[in-house]
Amino acid sequence: MAYDELVFTRRIPVRHEVDVFVAGGGPAGIAAAIAAARQGRTVFLAEGHTCFGGMGTAGLVPAFMQFGDGVHFLAAGIGREVYDRLWDLGGTGPDDRRDNPRASLSIDAEVLKRLYDEMVVEAGVRFTFQTQCIAVEMGAPGRVDHAICQAKSGLFAVKARVFVDCTGDGDLAVWAGAPYEKGDAEGNLMPGTLCSLWAEVDWDTVRASGLDPRQRILDAFKDKVFTYEDRHLPGMWRVGPRLAGGNIGHTFGVDSTDERSVTEALLWGRRQLLEYERFYKEYLKGFERMELVATGSLLGIRESRRILGDYVLNLEDFKKRAVFEDEIGRYSYPVDIHASRPGEKEYAQFEEEFRTLRYGKGESYGIPYRTLTPRGLQNLLVAGRCISTDRYLHGSVRVMPGCFITGQAAGIAAALAVERETDTRGFPIALLQDRLKAMGAHLPNA
Repeated sequence: MAYDELVFTRRIPVRHEVDVFVAGGGPAGIAAAIAAARQGRTVFLAEGHTCFGGMGTAGLVPAFMQFGDGVHFLAAGIGREVYDRLWDLGGTGPDDRRDNPRASLSIDAEVLKRLYDEMVVEAGVRFTFQTQCIAVEMGAPGRVDHAICQAKSGLFAVKARVFVDCTGDGDLAVWAGAPYEKGDAEGNLMPGTLCSLWAEVDWDTVRASGLDPRQRILDAFKDKVFTYEDRHLPGMWRVGPRLAGGNIGHTFGVDSTDERSVTEALLWGRRQLLEYERFYKEYLKGFERMELVATGSLLGIRESRRILGDYVLNLEDFKKRAVFEDEIGRYSYPVDIHASRPGEKEYAQFEEEFRTLRYGKGESYGIPYRTLTPRGLQNLLVAGRCISTDRYLHGSVRVMPGCFITGQAAGIAAALAVERETDTRGFPIALLQDRLKAMGAHLPNA
C-alpha cells in the first residue's frame, strides 16, 4: 500500500545533556543505567511505559528464568542484587527456594516495580516514564549525536556521548544504520503471549490432582474448546497463596516492530483467555473458582530484531560451552524457541530442541563483548534480547537474567568510553572485565 508523504520539521529543546543515554527500562536498561551511574557518569533513561521492568512487571510474565547453573550464580552483580532484594521484600512465590537460583523464580509484579524504582533512584539516574524514543540524529559517520524523544510535554532531544539501546527491538541501532536479522530464514517469528493474573486458585487441590495440563489439553482439542490446537502450554505459576500467573496462549504472527500487528495480537490475546479459562475450569482440578484479575499492559514479546555486531554468538558456541577472551558474562538457559505456528509437527520440533539443547549442572557458555557492539557504529551499544546472536542463542539469552548480564556490561562499557574519551571499542577489554568483577559479575575466565 502506498502512502502520501509529509515533510515534518520542528525546532525542539535539547532537554538533557548527559554522558550516557539509555533507551528502555527493562532488565537490560535498568542494569545499564545503574551500572553507568555507579561508574560516576551522568545518565538519562527513557522508559516508554509507566514502570521499569518491561515483561516482568507491565507484561506480567510470572517468573524469572534461571539465574544460575546449579553451581554458580551467573546473573551476578546487579542481577544478584535484584534476586536478593526481591526475596527480602517478599516478592517471590510461596513455592520458591532462595537457595536454588537454577530454578525459575516467581514474581510479585508490584513488589518488583517498587524494587526497580528504588534501585534506579538510589543510583542517581535521571529518568522519565511514558517517554518514547522515536528517532536518532547522527553526527559524524557511525556516531549518534542525539536521541529524539516524545512525551506528554512534546518532543525533545537528549544529547549524549554514548547511547545504549535496551529497547528489545534494537530500535536505536536500526535507526542509526546497524544491520540486523529477524526471525528464521523465512522471516517467521516466535509468537508472543499476553500474560495474565488469576485469583482463587486452590493450589493444594492442583497438586493433589496429579493432572497434567499438557495431556488434558488434547482432550480439550477434541471437544473444540480452542480456536487453534496450540500444544505448547508453558502454564500457570504460583505467585501467591491463591494467585496464579498465567503464561498461557500464543499470539502467532505478531511483529513487535509494527504497531498494527501488536494491536491485533493484543485483541486476540484478551479474547483467547476466555478459552483458557474454560479449559482450566472444566478439565483440571483446583481452578474451578479461578477469576481473571488482570492481563499485562504490555504484550509478552519473545523475538524481533537481532542486531548484527562484531561477533554473532551462535549454536556451535552453545554446544561447545564456548569461552571468549572478551567475555562479559556466562549464561546457561536452554535454547527455547517457541514454534511460529500451532501444530503437532511444529510443537515436536520445539520439544526436541528444548530437551536436547540444554546444559547439565555447572555448565554455561560465554557472552563476548563483541555481541554488544553493532557493526558500523562507534558510540552505540545494544543490550538485552536484541544483542548479536543467531536465532538459537537468541532463544537462550533473551530471558530476563541474561538481560541483566548484558545490560550491566553495556553500562560499564559506556562509562569507560566516556571516561577514556574514546569509542566503544577503544579501551582494554581487561579493564571492562575488572570493573565488572568489582560489581560482582561472574567472570571465571577473565
